[in-house]
Amino acid sequence: MNVKAVNLQVDDLKIAGQLYLPGEGAQIPHPTVCVCHGIPAGIPVPGDRGYPLLAERICHQGFAVFIFNFRGTGASGGNLDLLGWTRDLKAVIDYLCTLPEVDGSRLSLLGFSAGAAVSVFVASKDKRASSVITCACPAEFKMDDPLPTIERFRSIGAIRDKDFPPAVEEWINGFRMVSPIKYVAGIAPRPLLLVHGNRDETVDISQAYKLYARAGEPKEIIVVDGAEHRLRQNDRAMAIVMDWLKFRCSN
Repeated sequence: MNVKAVNLQVDDLKIAGQLYLPGEGAQIPHPTVCVCHGIPAGIPVPGDRGYPLLAERICHQGFAVFIFNFRGTGASGGNLDLLGWTRDLKAVIDYLCTLPEVDGSRLSLLGFSAGAAVSVFVASKDKRASSVITCACPAEFKMDDPLPTIERFRSIGAIRDKDFPPAVEEWINGFRMVSPIKYVAGIAPRPLLLVHGNRDETVDISQAYKLYARAGEPKEIIVVDGAEHRLRQNDRAMAIVMDWLKFRCSN
């Protein structure tokens, strides 16, 4: 396995990522998975290798994998802005489709929570995404009072500039615009897998069923018994994701 650091420029911001490629002997081009993280729960923990470990696990199955930080998180620049996240993901897809190692006909989006919402939004408009897997995806975003949310994001370093957002209502409307319930039907006829824990304390499982009801075929929903919100830390959930990827995308 080879790992390459990648820096993209989106809206004059650095978007930092890592490309994982299977080692020698793997057939080129590779089926590819783009992993989209969610909104951080807190200040980053030094040495947390959650997404790199997931990328390695997927890569060992013969997939190229791209992980990255949306704006306002990790080593990327800027401030957390969900509409900006959609532009970050589009730029990532643009980049991946230029690579000879990437099979553009087998480019899957694997999103978690808000990253899953962004994946649904982008895939509904960008047919280069050949399939979508959502983990703990909200059906919609509702923020009656945005100020506590802004302060929480500021406290964990996801909003970094003191004058951001310049227009609070416009920033909040970005979340409302990206609500997946409006776009999930646009993924069909490409395959969609919805994975959700029945003990999700952040996004109620009812939202997964709403998305499933609205989505077109082919679609599948899998409820992981006992699983909470952070599905990337749940071995059963990630085994389900791996099996689905290998069945749908590796051949």
